[in-house]
Amino acid sequence: MSTLKIGDKAPAISGQDQDGTNFSLGSLKGRKVVLYFYPKDDTPGCTAEACSLRDNYKELMNQGYTIVGVSPDNQKSHRKFADKHELPFPLIADTEKVIAREYGVWGLKKFMGREYEGIIRTTFLIDESGVIVDIISKVDTKNHAFQILNM
Repeated sequence: MSTLKIGDKAPAISGQDQDGTNFSLGSLKGRKVVLYFYPKDDTPGCTAEACSLRDNYKELMNQGYTIVGVSPDNQKSHRKFADKHELPFPLIADTEKVIAREYGVWGLKKFMGREYEGIIRTTFLIDESGVIVDIISKVDTKNHAFQILNM
């Protein structure tokens, strides 16, 4: 669970997206941002989440949101995932888990009785001044866009 709270300044992050383009959260100042962390490209839950955002991309854009995904997968994996599902937003490669740790979403998880470290699926809504205005920790992958739009 993230130690960040609503009202906190969003940590400044930078990385490269699926195209190798440099990205920094600071470059989005003045825009609302959906910063979503997901465990792995092309897995069922992560695909459902990304496709929910893709399918409702225009509505999210109309509401003023810029969408950015982050996972520990590399650029090549992100490129395949984005191409396969026609994702119109950047996916940041966080292979060293620097961004995930900064946001407090890298931690201990349990699956089928096994404990391991990984991304704790979380979405941060960040306002135009870079402040976290909402945190979605119980992500409904199939309906994630609607969770955001109904905030």
